[in-house]
Amino acid sequence: MSKTIDRKTFLSYLGTGAAALATASAGLGVLNGKASAASKTADHLFGFSTNRVSGYFEPIEPSMEDQLLLPNNFKYDVVAAFGDVINEAGEKFGSGCDYNAFFPLNGSNTRGLLVNNHEYSTVFSIGPVKDGKMTAQQQKDNLYYQGMSVIEVYRDEKGVWKMDTKSKHARRINGFTDFDITGPARGGSALGGATKAKGTFANCSGGVTLWNTVLSCEENFAETAAASSLPETHYGWVVEVDPFDKAYLKKHTALGRFNHENTAMGLAADGRVVVYMGDDKKDACVYKFVSKGKYDKSKGRANSALLEDGTLYVANLKSGKWVPVTLEEVKKAAKDKPEALNKFKTQGDVVAYCQEAALLVGGTPTDRPEDIEISPFDNTVFICHTNNDNHGNIHGHITRIFEANSDLGSLAFDFEIFAAGGRQSGFSSPDNLAFDSNGNLWVVTDISSSSQNKGVHKSFMNNGLFVIPTSGPDKAVALQFASGPVESELTGPFFTPDEQTLFLSVQHPGENTTDMNKPTSTWPHRPGEKMARCAVVAISGFKLG
Repeated sequence: MSKTIDRKTFLSYLGTGAAALATASAGLGVLNGKASAASKTADHLFGFSTNRVSGYFEPIEPSMEDQLLLPNNFKYDVVAAFGDVINEAGEKFGSGCDYNAFFPLNGSNTRGLLVNNHEYSTVFSIGPVKDGKMTAQQQKDNLYYQGMSVIEVYRDEKGVWKMDTKSKHARRINGFTDFDITGPARGGSALGGATKAKGTFANCSGGVTLWNTVLSCEENFAETAAASSLPETHYGWVVEVDPFDKAYLKKHTALGRFNHENTAMGLAADGRVVVYMGDDKKDACVYKFVSKGKYDKSKGRANSALLEDGTLYVANLKSGKWVPVTLEEVKKAAKDKPEALNKFKTQGDVVAYCQEAALLVGGTPTDRPEDIEISPFDNTVFICHTNNDNHGNIHGHITRIFEANSDLGSLAFDFEIFAAGGRQSGFSSPDNLAFDSNGNLWVVTDISSSSQNKGVHKSFMNNGLFVIPTSGPDKAVALQFASGPVESELTGPFFTPDEQTLFLSVQHPGENTTDMNKPTSTWPHRPGEKMARCAVVAISGFKLG
């Protein structure tokens, strides 16, 4: 792609994306980039009443600087960083910030609740762990600083995003918070008869439900559970939280127990709720859950009950089929395996030991399926397969699933490799995804800190944020929008409804620090500090078309 001509016309691609995609889906043509940025878009496709574009930007080059770098004319405000007090009770913002979700207050694009996941602790939050064993205080801090934060954020009269620590909604949800357990594993032997679980941690990505709650995903939970002597089967679930209701806390076992990355929720053609999920582990599978009942908008949050009863499926990429992960199918597959038959006696056992059950019924092992998002314009499903060096997939790829008849409830699909990581594309190890209103993918990368700026990863430098058009002449061409600080990972991109602000997490800057007196990063470079802090930033500078 030309860095002079094509990039200069990128705004027109963004501004006409929706209309072009509508035309393309009707078989009438494809985007050619000739229309102006002010052209009318097919806003009805996205439920929008105005023409919004993500804005023109001059893509940046890779960097090794200990800074969060953005294109010209864009800026960021640090909204909340590790250790910041978030409310009048003195609770503190957690560690390893990841997923973000913004909920407007009274329809505002400049004030709302921001829900943030906290994935894990670092040397900056609990200190060095000696001989691999945490002290009692470190165990306490480890549980406290993981989980989730609900904070209230606003943009002041000078255009600066800030946190309102007087908010009645602001609170922490962490390893000490009690959750109700729902679904087939509730009260079952796999969970030791439990109907409640203590705490949530290892919260990676997530998703927003159709009824305006948050689904948060417990990913690499085993280490924390073991360190705190907690029952392992109580973790590895999808949890549901209502940002506006402190008492609403659930773990949904019908969605399976594995190393959850995120959720992507949509509707089948017949109105059933569909939830896509990835298992972020080498040689792990892609799943979807289809509810038994149908979504009824008038019922509001009561629709959550749909996540308690339905069928969990796993993708078989060889056959292009969604295979049920049910007790019946597991028993068929394990008929000559006495040990497996003894392990799987109920559907509660199947969901609790989902990874093993999914492989038994024919799920295809893949290359670390992380974030999954449903395209807002054609119901195709995008999956970040981050990498898998076991099979030589060093730089990962983005898979695109085409459900039969464009029906999310279908049990048959086709797929393509939409974009492959590597030198030819300019990015490596795709992780989280977000769509803008014109169908462009915003993709963050997850090159491990130990691999950054070394060997075959040298040309990519620090992790970044990229924009990838999904249609038109620059389809699947990555344009770099941001570069993260040293040893960080950028996570959780989430737009305000008017797309004038992008919330983004800067996770684990200085991750390889071993000597607190010699940190490898000091971002966000607070005066008088010599430490790194993960943080959520608000990026502004986007222009309306």
